[in-house]
Amino acid sequence: MRVIAQTLQSLPQVLVDGVTLGAVYATVALGYTMVYGILELINFAHGEIFMSGAFIGTAILLVLNGAGWLAHLPKLLVLLLTMLVAMALTGLLGMGIERVAYRPLRNAPRLIPLISAIGVSFVLQDVVRFIAEWRTGNYIVTGVTLYGSEVNFGSVTVKSNALFVLGAAVVMMAGLDLFVRKTKWGTAMRAVAQDKDTAALMSINVNRVIALTFFMGSALGGATGVLFAQQYGTIDPYIGFILGLKAFTAAVLGGIGNIRGAMFGGFVIGILEMFASAELGPLTGGVLGAEYKDVFAFLILIAVLLFKPEGLFGQAVKEKV
Repeated sequence: MRVIAQTLQSLPQVLVDGVTLGAVYATVALGYTMVYGILELINFAHGEIFMSGAFIGTAILLVLNGAGWLAHLPKLLVLLLTMLVAMALTGLLGMGIERVAYRPLRNAPRLIPLISAIGVSFVLQDVVRFIAEWRTGNYIVTGVTLYGSEVNFGSVTVKSNALFVLGAAVVMMAGLDLFVRKTKWGTAMRAVAQDKDTAALMSINVNRVIALTFFMGSALGGATGVLFAQQYGTIDPYIGFILGLKAFTAAVLGGIGNIRGAMFGGFVIGILEMFASAELGPLTGGVLGAEYKDVFAFLILIAVLLFKPEGLFGQAVKEKV
């Protein structure tokens, strides 16, 4: 009974932390689900694009801080400009990857572009590691935190950064959902997702739509990388690997190719992971610790693939992008 009482007492804090982490997973999962919806390709390099955004944002803040400008500029303005720069650069990076590594393999068997994606993932890790070690002497980098204070709501403590992470993630997800459903380009993306050949016959520039999809998915990943670096402080070139796999799990859970499903899956994975991190030890009497939290995401992935491979929203929503 004592364990249950402790679990219920800490549950609000777990939910807040889980929703914050889930917002990161959900936004990164959008990149996986958008590319899969268009090309039926699992872009395993997307986690490294997220990581690149984290390093770009951290580098900008370190440069501004080193020049002494950070103390004289509004923090919110700095954060927004940093995210915009990271979004632009990672968006262009995503377009470049599509043009160089995926487009020439578009008609190849599905395994070939998958291997290409894994190769791009390793290349990005090593390039970022080389640059980080060259500039700082260490590939593990601790950045500048703009909002380090904490806000207390009763027994729940929330970092100021978490509020920005959650707010920005919600705005980006809602903006993408509106873009896909309400704009001409969004309609073109859905048309290409359903049938590329027919879309081309309807005068839709398929290559341009695919490039735009990569740009938007990568830009969202890059912006989320900036927010992740602000929330957790220390980053390294390998943060995108496990986080990317969890975001991919979130996309599969919601129904890969379905934007709202990816959002839902991200929040579910984030909440379950934080619950496992906080409560697994007490609930098992110390047999299992917080280090087993990652197992939850992959158990969910296996269960979804076994019992509902189309995902929870795979049949509920018709459009794939």
